[in-house]
Amino acid sequence: MQELITTLTIWALPVLFAITLHEAAHGYVARHFGDTTAELAGRISLNPLRHIDPVGTVLVPGLIVAVSALAGGSPMLFGWAKPVPVNFGRLRNPKADMLWVAAAGPLANLVMAFGWALLFRLAVAAPDNVYALPMAKMADAGIQINAVLMFLNLVPLPPLDGGRIMVSLLPARLAYKFAQIEPYGFPILLLLLFTGVLGDILGPLVALFRFAIAIVFGL
Repeated sequence: MQELITTLTIWALPVLFAITLHEAAHGYVARHFGDTTAELAGRISLNPLRHIDPVGTVLVPGLIVAVSALAGGSPMLFGWAKPVPVNFGRLRNPKADMLWVAAAGPLANLVMAFGWALLFRLAVAAPDNVYALPMAKMADAGIQINAVLMFLNLVPLPPLDGGRIMVSLLPARLAYKFAQIEPYGFPILLLLLFTGVLGDILGPLVALFRFAIAIVFGL
C-alpha cells in the first residue's frame, strides 16, 4: 500500500501539469487568432480545477497508475481534461488557424517534457541531496506522461489535435469528409486502446522520443 501511495504521489503533479497546460495552451492560441471563447469561459488558466475532468483527469489515470504499480509494470497512461471551448468560426482564418490552435497542446507537452528532462538532469547532478531521488522519479514521470499525451493527441483522428491538424491541412472537400468522423472518434480511440493497437503505435514513438531526450540532455 505504501508503494502505491508513493507512486500516485509521484505521478499526481506531472499529470496535472501535463493536462492543465495542454488545455490552457489551446485557449491561449485561440485567443491570439481571434477567438475569445475560452477566455470568456475562464479556461485560459493555470488553475487545474478549471480543466480537470473527474473521470478523465483523476479516475482513469489514477487507476492505470495503481494497477501498473501493483503489477510492477510501467504505465501507459491515458486520460483527458475538459475540452477547451474553441469557436473555429471566430478565428481570423478558420481553416489555417485551426492548425495552430490544435498544435498548441502537443507543443506544450513537448516543452514540458524538456522541462522535466532538465529537472531530471539537475537531480542526477545532486545525488547526495535528500530530495534528489524523489525529484528524479517525478521528473521521469513528467517526461513519460508528456510524451504519451503529445503522441496520443497527434493521432490523426478527430476530435484529437492530430485530427484537427489534418482537417486544416487537407483540401476543403476532403477536410469536410474527414471531419465527419468526429462523432465516432472517441469510440474508435477506446477500441484501439483496449485492443492494444494504440499501445503498439504509441509505445515505439514514446521510446524513441525518450531516447532522443536522453541523448540531448545527457541522461
